[in-house]
Amino acid sequence: MTDYGHELLFGTFITPVAQPVMHAVDLALVSERAGLDLVTFQDHPYQPAFHDTWTLLSFVASRTERIRVAGNVLNLPLRQPAVLARAAASLDRLSGGRFELGLGAGGFWGPIAAMGGPRRTPGQAVEALEEAIQIIRELWAADQRRGVYFDGTYYQVKGAKRGPAPAHDIEIWIGAYKPRMLRLVGRRADGWIPTLGYLEGGVADLEEMNTYIDEGAAQAGRDPRAVRRFLNIGGRFAPTGRGLFDGPPEAWAEQIAAIALSYGISGFILAADDAATIEIFASEVAPAARALVAAERGRAGVASDPGGQPVH
Repeated sequence: MTDYGHELLFGTFITPVAQPVMHAVDLALVSERAGLDLVTFQDHPYQPAFHDTWTLLSFVASRTERIRVAGNVLNLPLRQPAVLARAAASLDRLSGGRFELGLGAGGFWGPIAAMGGPRRTPGQAVEALEEAIQIIRELWAADQRRGVYFDGTYYQVKGAKRGPAPAHDIEIWIGAYKPRMLRLVGRRADGWIPTLGYLEGGVADLEEMNTYIDEGAAQAGRDPRAVRRFLNIGGRFAPTGRGLFDGPPEAWAEQIAAIALSYGISGFILAADDAATIEIFASEVAPAARALVAAERGRAGVASDPGGQPVH
């Protein structure tokens, strides 16, 4: 059993459909009114049925006041990292520090290439993502006077000026599944976002995947607890329980608490495109799950630290 001690976060994973034109925005507003912590959108720039995710994130940030916004996850091969760094810092400043950077290495290489992007092998995609993370963090380090120089295999920066600095320390959350990517998460990232539906063995896969992240963190001299673990989930609310995330809200809360305490997941992001489901998740599932986890941590003598470090 693994519990990294992070306070629980709850959010939504909304499809950025272009029609109806305001549907995704409306659901983001529902998420904020319901009291959720985070609203996220997938990013497929080659999909004409979707809004451009960066434009949508910016618009949602301007229409909301409290909720954090993030891509889940942004398509790096079609978003140049130095430009992305400046865009992220600007959105974070304009939103009052409410932006987090979810990044993905890419995967749908045919559509990516059709849009003018590169076609990379899995290994190349991991290497390019690590280069991009380094460039992004360098551009954010506005307090350093020397320009940014980076001579990588996939990206080159030759004296770019730093800044603007973000309004807060933007976290970089990575979508990852394979051992090499997971070790990269441990070395370089602040968070990890897998999708439950992509795990062949279900939640049990999280144990081994956490091991790879922790190995990467240890090799880089980092505390594994520095990496927050999220999980994209989906399901339905029903009067009686039939399985994982298929049943009444109280069953969902118990299942979330078990995953949090057993596998160290502290961010639960619901894939939902209707207001009623989002409202139930926020009003009934989230507070019940938080109470269950707090009670169990209390019995174990572990208190949650907002920064994610358990306090004994």
